[in-house]
Amino acid sequence: MHLSEGVLHSSTLLIGAVGAVLGLAIGLKKMTGDKLALTALFSAAFFVASTIHIPVGIGSVHLILNGIAGLFLGWRVFPAFLIALTLQALMFSFGGLAVLGVNLCIMALPAVVVRLCVFPWLKANFCRQRLIVSGILSGVIGVGGAALLASCVLAFDGSNQYHDLISLLLVSHLPVFVVDSLISVGVLLTLAKMLPSAFENAE
Repeated sequence: MHLSEGVLHSSTLLIGAVGAVLGLAIGLKKMTGDKLALTALFSAAFFVASTIHIPVGIGSVHLILNGIAGLFLGWRVFPAFLIALTLQALMFSFGGLAVLGVNLCIMALPAVVVRLCVFPWLKANFCRQRLIVSGILSGVIGVGGAALLASCVLAFDGSNQYHDLISLLLVSHLPVFVVDSLISVGVLLTLAKMLPSAFENAE
């Protein structure tokens, strides 16, 4: 889902940078010492998952796991994902520094939506059925939201030559919906069984 350097106009990059700064400000404000370990864990998971990618046009297809990260971190996904995206840009040339703000918003905003919409429902009852449904919703909203945002950014940028690539980007992420959701379900079921305190730290 990384958009490449040189694709977007400077005005779009500026809007993305402003959105990223606002998200970072909120995320850092909500960061406390007892949340650092969980934040670092999901930052590392996001880094590893999205490093294994397949280039598709002006973007790339890879696991994201942003939904499950957002479920536990909320707005703290902004600083968590910033670290991972910056390292990927510097070490592997994925995305780029100029487009970092846009890529951060694409990955992090759907994760925040998962937190706001799914976590309150899951928190009411950590039963197996809700854990499974929450995992599926995390994958669908996280991946789907990122793909939709990336498509909207390209469409908003006014680059007509990208219309076919937008369709390709959406279609190519269909398998990611399934895999991301399955991994999210597995993570929730495993944590509920082996480390239930993770749900308390997520509150």
